[in-house]
Amino acid sequence: MLRSLGQRPVTGSGEDPRVAGLRTAVSRLRRQLAAHPDFPDRAIAEDELAALAAMTARDTPEIPRLRRSLLLIAGALGSVSALRPGLSDVRDAVDLFGPPGG
Repeated sequence: MLRSLGQRPVTGSGEDPRVAGLRTAVSRLRRQLAAHPDFPDRAIAEDELAALAAMTARDTPEIPRLRRSLLLIAGALGSVSALRPGLSDVRDAVDLFGPPGG
C-alpha cells in the first residue's frame, strides 16, 4: 500500500516503515564498517551511524539531522568503494523522509 509522506501506517506494528527501513540500512552499514579495515575517517562514520541508529528509536526522526548525518557519513566513507552499496541503502532510506529542504 502506498502512502503519502507523513501519514502513519494503519496496520501492523504501528511503526513507520520508513523508520524501520532506515534502521535496517543503518544496521547493515554498521556491520559492513565493522568488518572493514581501519581508515582515517572511521570514527566520524561510526559516530554518525550511531546517531542515525538513535534517531530510529524515535517515531519521527528530525529530517535536517538525518541529512546532516548522511552527509558526514558520505564524506567519511566516500573513498571506500566496498562500503558504497551500504551507504547507498542508507541514502535511499533517508530520501524516503522527503527531499532536502522539504
